[in-house]
Amino acid sequence: MTTDDVINAVKRLPDKSSAADPFPTSVFKQVIDLLSPYITELFNRSLAVGRFPAVFRQAFITPIVKKPGLDATDVSSYRPISNLSMLSKLLERLVASQLMEYMSSASLLPTLQSGFRSGHSTETAVLRVLSDILLAVDLRDLAALILMDLTAAFDTVDHDILLQRLKVSFGIDDVALRWFQSYLVGR
Repeated sequence: MTTDDVINAVKRLPDKSSAADPFPTSVFKQVIDLLSPYITELFNRSLAVGRFPAVFRQAFITPIVKKPGLDATDVSSYRPISNLSMLSKLLERLVASQLMEYMSSASLLPTLQSGFRSGHSTETAVLRVLSDILLAVDLRDLAALILMDLTAAFDTVDHDILLQRLKVSFGIDDVALRWFQSYLVGR
């Protein structure tokens, strides 16, 4: 990563702050030109040794009622919101950006994948499905649609399978794979 990568990513951060942050994001943005060489060095060392800093996994947990009208006295009515530090989120975003750039340049993403891709959204995914169904109907062919609720899908991902998939399907190994493994520990 370069200092320019860090500076540009910081400028794109929302002004929200976490209790884990030593000072507000707005102040961080004002002094990023001074801090960026140190942050860049920290991030690059993390990547070079294949370890996500343990302190970046520490979060302040806030319980939020899942849906309006649920019994506020019932613990099961709440879901936890993890507030990570701004540096943790910054490193995550920069690595995600590098990973997506690698996967796009190596043509490793399915052409019809809409999630987490620039220029794609749930809207483009729905339009594709609708187009396929309408085309099938126009051709007097059969069309079937099966819908699944993937609520909290990230919480159900088996980390060992994810790491194996990163290695086998996407060619991520050695230090980079160890970094992702370290990132997932304790999540």
